[in-house]
Amino acid sequence: MSSNRPRVPTRAETGRAHAEVGSDERRARVAWSRVLEPRRERSGEEPSLLHSQVVALGHVEAWHRLVDGDLPRCASARAHVADVDVDGELTRVAQVGSRVVIPGDADWPAAFDHPDISPHLVHVRGDACLADLARRAVAVVGSRASSGYGEAIAREMGAGLAHHGWTTVSGAAYGIDGAAHLGALAVDGPVVAVLPCGPERAYPEGHRRLIDAVAQAGVVVTELATGTVARRHRFLARNRLIAALGQACVVVEAGLRSGSLNTAGWAEALHRPIGAVPGPVTQMSSAGCHEWIRLERAMLVTDTAEVLGLAAPVGQAPDEVVERLGPARAPDVLSSAQRRIHDLLRVGAGVDTATLATDLVAPVEEVIGQLALMQLQGWAVQDDAGMWRDPGR
Repeated sequence: MSSNRPRVPTRAETGRAHAEVGSDERRARVAWSRVLEPRRERSGEEPSLLHSQVVALGHVEAWHRLVDGDLPRCASARAHVADVDVDGELTRVAQVGSRVVIPGDADWPAAFDHPDISPHLVHVRGDACLADLARRAVAVVGSRASSGYGEAIAREMGAGLAHHGWTTVSGAAYGIDGAAHLGALAVDGPVVAVLPCGPERAYPEGHRRLIDAVAQAGVVVTELATGTVARRHRFLARNRLIAALGQACVVVEAGLRSGSLNTAGWAEALHRPIGAVPGPVTQMSSAGCHEWIRLERAMLVTDTAEVLGLAAPVGQAPDEVVERLGPARAPDVLSSAQRRIHDLLRVGAGVDTATLATDLVAPVEEVIGQLALMQLQGWAVQDDAGMWRDPGR
C-alpha cells in the first residue's frame, strides 16, 4: 500500500545534502533555488511560511535545518534535497554563459533586498553590470496582443530612454515587451530582459534571437533554476523583478485583465511612479491603461520626456522637452516610416488611410498605427470624414 507522505531522505542523502552546502552562502542559495520558488504572484500576498523561515534564519542555516527536517511544514521541500546537485547546477549555469548573483555581489541591485522581492539569487547573462543598469532604468510593459499603435509607442520609448542613457527593462514577450527592447537595441541602448524560465531557455522561443541580442547589449535575468519551464505563476512572480528594477513603470497598452497590470501592481506596492499611455477609447487593448489613469493609479504619459519626468530624481529630468506643436521641430525626429507618411500629407487636402497604404505599399494596420502615433505627437490630424492631413507646422 503506497503512502501519501513525501519521501524522507536517507541518512546518506542527508549527509551529502549537508556537504553540498557547508557554510557557503552562494551554494546555499543555489540549493534553495532548486527546492523552493518564491511563487509570489501578486503584491500584498504573504510569502509562504517556509520562505519566511529561510529569510529569517538565513539561507545556510535554513538549508541545514531543512535537511534535518527541523523547519515547519518542510516535508514536501525536504523530499527534494536528495536531488540537489549544487556543482551540477553551477556547471549548467556557466555552460550557457550565465553567472550566479547573490546579495553582496557587485551585480546585485539594492532593490532586490526589499522583503517583497527577495529572490534567492538571480542568474545573469551578459557582460554588463545589472546593478549599474538598474540605477537609471524604466520598466516598459504591455499587452502581448498589441496593436501597431502600441508597438510604435513602445519602440519610440525604448529608443528615447536609450537616447538619454536610461535602461529599458521588460520581459522579452511578444507585443509591447519585444517592441520596447527593439527600440532600445536599434540605437544601441542598454536593456534588461527578465525571463520566466531557467537561464538556458528562451521564452518565447520565437524571441530567442532578441533575447540573445539583449544579452549582448545588456543582461538577461532569471531567478529560476536550470530546467525550469515557463508557467503562468512564473510570469506573475517574475513581474515583481521587472517592477523592482525600474525607477518607474510604464504600461504602454493593456486590457482590463492584462498581466502587465500585475507588473504595475508590484510597482505600486514598491512605491514606484506608474505611467500609462492612452489609446483610442474604442480599443479594448488600452482599457486597462484608461482605467488606471481614471482611478489616478497611473499618470498619463505620451512620450519619453514625460516618462523621465516620472522616473528621474527631482531636477534631473532631461532639459529638452519635446515640443509637440512648435514650428521649430524638424521632421527628421520622425521615424523613417513616419516620414514617408508625412511626405504624402498635405495641409489643405485630406487623404484616406487606404490611399496612404496603397501609395506606401504597406499594410493598412501598420499605417493606422503610425498615424495614431503621429496624431498624438502633433504631426497628423484626422477630420470628421476620416481624412488625414498635415496640421501645418
